[in-house]
Amino acid sequence: MVDRSGAKGKAASQDAAVQVTRGQVEDFLYHEAALLDAWRLDDWLALLTGDACYRVPSNDRPAADPAKTLFTIADDIHRIRARITRLKDKDAHAESPRSRTRRIVSNVRIVDRDGDQLKVEANFVVYRFRRDESVREYVGHYRYVLRIENGALKIAHREAVLDAMELGALGLVSFIL
Repeated sequence: MVDRSGAKGKAASQDAAVQVTRGQVEDFLYHEAALLDAWRLDDWLALLTGDACYRVPSNDRPAADPAKTLFTIADDIHRIRARITRLKDKDAHAESPRSRTRRIVSNVRIVDRDGDQLKVEANFVVYRFRRDESVREYVGHYRYVLRIENGALKIAHREAVLDAMELGALGLVSFIL
């Protein structure tokens, strides 16, 4: 006997990714940017899947494997949670007082759909403001894997690829790009 409800549920999940529009993805990414700019880090964390990863590859090898190449950031969900805890700590010297940021996300594209997942790319500019420092600009593109869980988009993989040829002038990347 075939469990039709399970098969139907799986098919509905797979169909859900096909039905997601670019506009819905844009709204999701704009919401994510607003949460990060407002320093609502716990709300941002709620956008992630339980197996999420967050990466910032080195700018000389942006397509490399983090297991074999040095990455600026290569965090699994446990390290992401720890990073959030550190960033929110009032004694976190790298972000005390916290940076003010303004994110601009553009050129959002769905580049692939596979089952309940979407591969998405977008361009970004993050302006970072810190006391007694000049404005820092981080320019690059995002590579996401978004997954539909319980009818909602979630971030399973987030990668911020910086266009800068060297990071020295950009300072610490302690916050979330």
